[in-house]
Amino acid sequence: MSFPDQAPADSGFPADEPVLSVAQLNRRVARLLESGVPRLWVAGEISNFTRAASGHWYFSIKDESAAVRAVMFRGRAQTVGFVPEIGGRYEFRVQVSLYEPRGDYQVQVEALRRAGRGDLHEAFLRLKERLGREGLIDPDRRRAIPAMPRTVGVVTSLAAAALRDVLSVMARRAPHVRVILYPSPVQGREAAAQLCQALDQAAARAEIDVLLLVRGGGSLEDLWCFNDEALARRIAASPVPVISGVGHETDFTIADFVADLRAPTPTAAAELCCQSRDQWLGRVRAAADDLARAQRRRLEYAGMRVDRAAAQLVSPAQRLRLHRQRLDAAIQRLAQPMPGRMRQQAQDVRRAGERLQAGMDRLLQRGRHRLAVSEGALQALDPRAVLTRGYAIVRGPAGGIVKNALDLKVDARLDIEFAQGRAQATVIRTDTLL
Repeated sequence: MSFPDQAPADSGFPADEPVLSVAQLNRRVARLLESGVPRLWVAGEISNFTRAASGHWYFSIKDESAAVRAVMFRGRAQTVGFVPEIGGRYEFRVQVSLYEPRGDYQVQVEALRRAGRGDLHEAFLRLKERLGREGLIDPDRRRAIPAMPRTVGVVTSLAAAALRDVLSVMARRAPHVRVILYPSPVQGREAAAQLCQALDQAAARAEIDVLLLVRGGGSLEDLWCFNDEALARRIAASPVPVISGVGHETDFTIADFVADLRAPTPTAAAELCCQSRDQWLGRVRAAADDLARAQRRRLEYAGMRVDRAAAQLVSPAQRLRLHRQRLDAAIQRLAQPMPGRMRQQAQDVRRAGERLQAGMDRLLQRGRHRLAVSEGALQALDPRAVLTRGYAIVRGPAGGIVKNALDLKVDARLDIEFAQGRAQATVIRTDTLL
């Protein structure tokens, strides 16, 4: 079968009619639209708003039954004086055109003005106002997030990028914290009801310390399930604190207002739910260093007190010798012949000497007791006395005392001092207690 290069003369088409390229066709259509449809005002609701790095605005204008793509170039956008809200209702001064590279029909917005609020935005504000009157968005109602949760719950979609972000942050910052997922769709007609079921499941199982409600960014319509009244009341009634991390930093939902803490992104929600392990380990190390310094100071002060006491303590034996010398001198004086009265006095002196001797004995006993107590205190404060209770002093290859097993390397030589003797050892493995 063969095909003629040209249509037959009687086909009804001129033989010399030009053949257009697609670009030429689109250019003709664009000119027809621009010349055939005058500039006009269009009322509608903004959705899918994007603010490009170039400064241009790309969005859709829609109503209940139709939508049209729109662009507002930077020069025009800078004259508006505000950034339009997704879901907001506006009036647009437009020029109908065609985006020739794709053949897409669109409008170029030359000006816009507020013309009331879109239905979704109005519903959002009405619900927020009603919940506010009930006190559900009162900041004083919000509960504190536990500083050291053992288990964190996450409500999101299994396929959501937000879930991967949360798990990545938790694995990096707090691998010791258990994460439990309560899966639910986060977009669509049935999403709000299933999100409520996920929160109910988390409350019934009572196995978490804090709950993350997360989803990535999207349009107002995409995030609308998080503006559901039933979901808002479930969040407010949750037995554990709830952190809401829905959308981007500029996105706000009803869930954000009733949650105990609002995070700008899912990643931020994971970071806010608990402090990192490195921070806690740093605090523990700092506390251990402070305790060691305080112990050293107490030992030093105790030693100084013992030194002062020892300096003030006169040897009981020295005092006894002095009193004995005095007593012997008195006895020698009394041994000489004397009248009866003098003999009586000598007897009194002897009895006084006996009492003095007894007193000196008691003084000597008390001095010995205080000395024994001081010696016991010194021995109790002696760091090496701890070794007798089964402890040991471990020194590394450089001779320094080892405080952290993670400072050692495998095959490092250790010197271990016990209460009786020393030993040499080699590091086989290092572990941490945390």
